[in-house]
Amino acid sequence: MSTVNYLIANTGRICISKLLFSPGELRSDVLECPESIRLEVNETWKIRLSLILIKLMKDAALPLAKLGTWIEFYLNLLSQNGGLLKTLFRRLTGRSIVIPSSGSETFLSFIGFMEHRVNLYDGGTGGVIDSTIEPGNRFYADLCVMASTVAYENKLVIRDRVTEHWKMHFVEFLDCWNDHLQKKSTQAFIFSDKEVDAQLVVIAFRGTEPFDADDWETDFDFSWYQFSQIGKVHLGFLEALGLANRSEKSEIFDNHSNSAFSSCVPSFDIDKEDPEKPLAYYALRKKLKELLQVHSNAKFMVTGHSLGGALAVLFPAILFMHKEETLLEKMLGVYTFGQPRVGDEDFAKFMNKNLNEPLPRYFRIVYSNDIVPRMPFDDHIFQYKHFGVCLYYNSCYNEKNLQEEPNRNFSLLHFIPIRITAVWELVQSLFLQYTKGREFKETKLSIFFRILGLMIPGVSAHSPVNYINAVRLGPSTLNPTMYTPPHLDRED
Repeated sequence: MSTVNYLIANTGRICISKLLFSPGELRSDVLECPESIRLEVNETWKIRLSLILIKLMKDAALPLAKLGTWIEFYLNLLSQNGGLLKTLFRRLTGRSIVIPSSGSETFLSFIGFMEHRVNLYDGGTGGVIDSTIEPGNRFYADLCVMASTVAYENKLVIRDRVTEHWKMHFVEFLDCWNDHLQKKSTQAFIFSDKEVDAQLVVIAFRGTEPFDADDWETDFDFSWYQFSQIGKVHLGFLEALGLANRSEKSEIFDNHSNSAFSSCVPSFDIDKEDPEKPLAYYALRKKLKELLQVHSNAKFMVTGHSLGGALAVLFPAILFMHKEETLLEKMLGVYTFGQPRVGDEDFAKFMNKNLNEPLPRYFRIVYSNDIVPRMPFDDHIFQYKHFGVCLYYNSCYNEKNLQEEPNRNFSLLHFIPIRITAVWELVQSLFLQYTKGREFKETKLSIFFRILGLMIPGVSAHSPVNYINAVRLGPSTLNPTMYTPPHLDRED
């Protein structure tokens, strides 16, 4: 039997004071790993910093959720009553005030108030997909970035956006179970270009919600498990897809050690799945098979922003491991926006071989100083690696194909330059509508978010607003075949 290799942070047992003031070895119940790597991980400040951030997120979960609920309620209240002044006038004159209902087709998320655009660029294709359109065409990039953005909304808003604005067919919204978190925390939706004889099916994962501490905790988490065939994979993302639970490590070890990853299926078989607690990977795979059987000429794409981008990468990775050849031959491409790292160098090689050969089907778009694609760290301790070509857009929305985004680990050496860039991005946002057109006018909330971002620029750069701008102002065709270098270990 091969050696089991893993690094697991037990977030519920973290104590900040001990992390700060006890320089000795981290307790094994806080950080679980084989003894062969324990000394190495104990000696890095990055591990301690990540654990502190995770603990802060966990402690802030309830107040952050309440704050988000309050902010979204009042944003919708003001919006549905004509703005602040009209709402006050209604109140003072005794007129009825519209009370927003969470989950309705008029109730928008925080992201929905940051990004006002609802239509596809240039009207899209009117719902007609031309088989000659290359995967790197702006149409697909725009469709995917818009789907990744609307994925933050509730089911009714998504359905309205797909059917009324994009003139496409809404298939299903999935709210899936995360066994580690013991709640439904993974959301995705499926749509097709047409209801009958569809040519395209799209799966869009919801990303990191601004007021969901569990999402941010997953982004900051560095836990991984090493599989014999695909390398090290982020444990939090596996849990989000319903493929693992760090609280039941022995089950993971029994299923995965010394065997192909595909042998893990019986433990999480869809036939055993609780219909009240659907697991994302299996529910999506089942629905995708049904759709592609009905629409024999259709191909499919997977997309997501932030955490959703990580799941959009991991979903086909598991399909490759499960040798779902019938599905995979129908896969047109994967688009991610501001996606965190998912696995190590072995995982990167596995995905390059399967997803990018003979032709690349992976489009990883990164905007400027976005902090999320720089997490988890790419160093000798964390060992996370991106794969494929980085389609990097600078703060002027100029695209360049790179091996890796600049400042790949968000180094403090860039403290001043990234703040100068954040100031420029704020100024640019005020004038972009005059230089590029009114559709690029930013909402007040988006501008306010950029102001807050002067303190933490990498967070404001993560906004979907930047990614929609990048796709629409960048090149009409993305070509990740221009530069595909091997992964190299580099020092910061």
